[in-house]
Amino acid sequence: MIPFRTQQIKQQGFSLLELLIAFSILALSLSILLKIFSSGVNTAIVAEEYTTAVQIAESLMARAGVESPLRIGQISGQENEDYHWLVETSPYQFNPEGLELPTQVEFFKVDVTVSWGDSDERQLELSTVKLVNKAL
Repeated sequence: MIPFRTQQIKQQGFSLLELLIAFSILALSLSILLKIFSSGVNTAIVAEEYTTAVQIAESLMARAGVESPLRIGQISGQENEDYHWLVETSPYQFNPEGLELPTQVEFFKVDVTVSWGDSDERQLELSTVKLVNKAL
């Protein structure tokens, strides 16, 4: 007599459905991770561009009135073929109450604008007030 098997044969390996679900979860996880990394790289690139623009603007602001006397008007130019800048100099009326200012000094407002980027134009503006001795 042949013994009757009451136990089922144990399955070895994974079914096709289990493999498809595992690969789907893996693909979804990898796509989310790649999106996170790519947005991080884009943020780092934008931060580097802003840092360069700030350095250009601060350099232009520091040179205003040092290399040549401050004059009312505008000067523009280009830096590194990507960054366009504009320096605007205008008189600044500074007269706080109760303070007598010497007549030989004059205030100028210096505005520096740096713009860059092709598709989405980015722009940075810095302003300062410079004191000029009229006697010189």
